[in-house]
Amino acid sequence: MNNIVGIRFEDKYEMERRVPIVPHHVKKLVEKGLAFHVQTSAKRAFTDDSFEDAGAKIVSSLENASVIFGVKEMPETFFEENKTYVFFSHVVKGQPYNMPMLRAMMDKKCQLIDYEKIENEENKRLIFFGRYAGLAGMINSLWSLGQRYKLQGIDTPFAHIRQAYTYPSLKQAYEAVSKAGYEIAQHGLPDAISPIVIGFTGYGNVSKGAQEIAHLLPSIEISPKQLLELDFNQVSKKLIYKVVFKESDLSRPIDRTAVFDLHHYYGHPECYENQFEKYIPNLSVLVNCIYWNNQYPRMITKDFLEKLYANGEPKLKVIGDISCDPDGSIECTHKGTEIENPVFVYNPVTRVPTYGFEGEGILVMAVDILPSELPLESSIGFSEALYPYVEKIVGADYDKPFDKLELPTAIKKALILHKGKFTPNYEYMSSFI
Repeated sequence: MNNIVGIRFEDKYEMERRVPIVPHHVKKLVEKGLAFHVQTSAKRAFTDDSFEDAGAKIVSSLENASVIFGVKEMPETFFEENKTYVFFSHVVKGQPYNMPMLRAMMDKKCQLIDYEKIENEENKRLIFFGRYAGLAGMINSLWSLGQRYKLQGIDTPFAHIRQAYTYPSLKQAYEAVSKAGYEIAQHGLPDAISPIVIGFTGYGNVSKGAQEIAHLLPSIEISPKQLLELDFNQVSKKLIYKVVFKESDLSRPIDRTAVFDLHHYYGHPECYENQFEKYIPNLSVLVNCIYWNNQYPRMITKDFLEKLYANGEPKLKVIGDISCDPDGSIECTHKGTEIENPVFVYNPVTRVPTYGFEGEGILVMAVDILPSELPLESSIGFSEALYPYVEKIVGADYDKPFDKLELPTAIKKALILHKGKFTPNYEYMSSFI
């Protein structure tokens, strides 16, 4: 095992510009005795020169690195025997599209550490891009709302907000949203669209990031119960109404004599059914920030949207699906979108999506790599969280048996493969291969 650390060039998406470890932290780790080989990249948010100035060697191949850090999935042809790879693998749910990659890592007897599973004792994630997904997702949702209204001949301050990646910095995006908020506070919104009600599902890091942007607008928070009782004729045109939905708002026990219990819900989701649909007619924008898998009830089904549209065009104009689970909690999100083609209009009658802002239906923004729209800030935040663990990850002797392996507890919990075999917490994944 050598001490050469590799940072991989990101090639899954054309506009993926993030890095897992920024030059500032590379410099500090080089001073501690690590060596860095950084795969050359012309598009990365941090230039080759900035890594070179930090003491890294710029290379075309990472063949000499024993531990390789990346952000997104790596091609199945990339892996080498007995090496350690750290990235977002998207395999723990048995995602079919990543099983060939996982099999390749097993065949090469690799170690796989997944950022998503680096958790503390309370199973809370320690290293994540979530806040930045929320920030970029909310900026994009407001931009989408403005463009959608503009096509309908309704001028709003949201029309002056741009897609997140077009701003050179997060500060400038803040300023643009704040300017829109000032116009709303001064002049109000058109009667035809008032009140604007933004719903947020979830209350974790993604939702907090999205709400951070929403707070730049003149807003008032109301409860889900108050949303159902809201008199739309007695509201201010100079305010945005904000609602945060928790698990108990989204689902209810199938047994109507039972009460909602969060612990039971997570353990037995099959005992619950969706109850979120009753809120949707009162929302202008839905920002979806929840963790979801197919054990849980869907929040919005295609059948529901068809019924909603049968009563005429609804208030709901935009779904900002930050969670971006294809065919998941928002069933009409048929797949994640790319930064360069970020939105589609879903027609609930024909059930066909049309890319762009035009068309009959509800606009869906479902960019799969939202933090890359804020590549500088998101990389810095991520690297800050990862930095304390890098030395231990690189210095571990992976030839030792799993139970003798010396790694921080949070990292060991995230070790999916050790010498090409599933570690105890992930043996359930054998059925996916």
